[in-house]
Amino acid sequence: MGEAKRRKQTGAPSPRNTQGRKSLIIVLLLVIGVAVIAGLYFVTKPPAPSSEALPVAAPNADEFPAIVDQYGVSVGNEDAPVVVREFADYQCPACARFAEASQRLKKEYVESGKVRFVYFDLPLRQHQNAMPAALAARCAGDQDQYWAMHDKLYGSQIDWSGSNDPTATFTRYANDLGLEERRFRRCMETELHREAVEQSLQVAVQLRVASTPTVMVDNIQLTRPGWGQLSAVVERELAKAE
Repeated sequence: MGEAKRRKQTGAPSPRNTQGRKSLIIVLLLVIGVAVIAGLYFVTKPPAPSSEALPVAAPNADEFPAIVDQYGVSVGNEDAPVVVREFADYQCPACARFAEASQRLKKEYVESGKVRFVYFDLPLRQHQNAMPAALAARCAGDQDQYWAMHDKLYGSQIDWSGSNDPTATFTRYANDLGLEERRFRRCMETELHREAVEQSLQVAVQLRVASTPTVMVDNIQLTRPGWGQLSAVVERELAKAE
């Protein structure tokens, strides 16, 4: 039986037509893939420091009251031309995402002396483990490991956020960081730094900061906390300070 007659009787498609359809599908998938990649690039591309879409200070806005920085935890040059402040809750998922940006900020701007970073505890009532986590970071700070514990808490948030015994998990982190366990446990059990955390929370209340993370570059509040907007605003304010 001839090939053409066989296809007519069986309804089988022509091999050439089948190959053509496969090629068309591949081309369409490639086009869609390129479009998706291009879209992601433009969505995630950091805005230019000169972009008019970046947030600015409110008209006639007062400078941030730097005197309250004593109630947060600060790192960096005291005379840095730009100060970034974050009000956050260790159990807040959005804060955990912003933690990647703050780590990059410390590496690229704080270590060079261009920026000082201040972290304010704002444990929200709906997060039962937010206060213990804030205490854990400050207890680690007693042994010069505040920022290491800070990063560990955010990086492992999913492991302890729903725990009924977060202190046990935090103690394990303390051991991983080489801290003296008995000293850390005593600090946690006595809630040694609870007053300091509550003072930080009161600063947020006085400044009417109610959501986390709230991030400010000097007196400019970010509208989309993340590395893109953060780095662009920092660069703009550094240029102004020159």
